[in-house]
Amino acid sequence: MFLVETASDAAVSTYEHFDIFMVIFTILIAVGLLRLLMQRPRKNVLAIGFSTVALLVFLVADYKMVSGWVW
Repeated sequence: MFLVETASDAAVSTYEHFDIFMVIFTILIAVGLLRLLMQRPRKNVLAIGFSTVALLVFLVADYKMVSGWVW
């Protein structure tokens, strides 16, 4: 009986409505990073580094989130 309940729980998707906001925030961070990199006269190195780290964290979180939907 326990094995049947465990197998049925494994097939359930982990999608939540907050996941859409995570993807939108990731896109906004990527756009902000591109705008920072395209500045001509002076580049803000601290902002570029911070947004790069934030983008990497959000990309990893999005990957884990989407892999929870599929598998």
